[in-house]
Amino acid sequence: MELTRLRSVYEYEGPFATVYLEGRSPGEDAGQQLRLRWKTLRERLDEAGAGAGVLDAVEASVTTAEAGEEQTNGRVLVATEAAGVVLDEPWDAALGAGDAAHWTRLPELGAYVREEARSVRMLVAIADEQHAVVRQEIVAEQHAPRDLKAETVEGGSDSRTHKPRGAALAHKQLQRRAEQAVEHNAEDIVAHLRTIEAGFRPRLLVLAGEMQGRTAIRDALPEGLAELHVDADRGGDQDEAAEQALAEQLRELAEHESTRNAQARAEQLNAGLAHGQAVHGDQAVARAAEMGAVDTLLLEYGTSLDREAFLLKVCADTSARADLVEAGTDLADGVGALLRFPLND
Repeated sequence: MELTRLRSVYEYEGPFATVYLEGRSPGEDAGQQLRLRWKTLRERLDEAGAGAGVLDAVEASVTTAEAGEEQTNGRVLVATEAAGVVLDEPWDAALGAGDAAHWTRLPELGAYVREEARSVRMLVAIADEQHAVVRQEIVAEQHAPRDLKAETVEGGSDSRTHKPRGAALAHKQLQRRAEQAVEHNAEDIVAHLRTIEAGFRPRLLVLAGEMQGRTAIRDALPEGLAELHVDADRGGDQDEAAEQALAEQLRELAEHESTRNAQARAEQLNAGLAHGQAVHGDQAVARAAEMGAVDTLLLEYGTSLDREAFLLKVCADTSARADLVEAGTDLADGVGALLRFPLND
């Protein structure tokens, strides 16, 4: 995760109210349940010293959510007395994480950062021979994909893409034209994928849908997109069952990718420790962060740190990233860092 996304939050003067609302299954009484959950959190913040202004600002954001799915999605909110709500984002927490509220000098964004780092940005193309439905999604293994944007991309070929039967020369020519039409459509779709990839920066390009359509797209991918490519061989968008099958496979791909990434980060850390390009432990990481030397802050999934809020602020101020390693990686104090430059002793 690029911590510069949080820099604007740290520009405000604290103290900060940080509120986490866990995602819950939707129901007819979702609105009432949300109000009751917020009432409990408001009482906690009030007891901790938060003023009416900041509490009212958070309440307005919480209780004006649209009825239905918006009321049941996980969210993280940060607010100050003077500025009101300065962060309101989806929070793909694992079910069972529970609601939380903090009134502190710095915002408590460690849980949010961990879930963002664990989520996987996917560019998903559900293709046939003529077009593709292209989705920009953020997928976490615990939740259904979060669809940021979806659009249908039509291939530019006017030729028919079905292949005629028969062995006559005319039929062979028609068959070749159909194949060329599929190839041309795939090239148009790939050109659109390249445009989206430059801004969205996905970790995976997932091709789903009909075999011939996604095969044609795969064959037309340039090197950069080909390196991100994986196939989804289950589901699509033709009906609810197909959507559910595809969503389940996307969650499996997200789990595999986040695990692979955490293992790769642990290997980078071990190699960096051997060559002065990494540090671990609270004091060493804090010193590196204050010197602007941290390239990537590494947090153990499921482990909280004593000075987590401070480290996230300093690393956001110096344009560092944050990523995860799995719990049990033997990081001192549960934190490490890959460095931009070695530290002088």
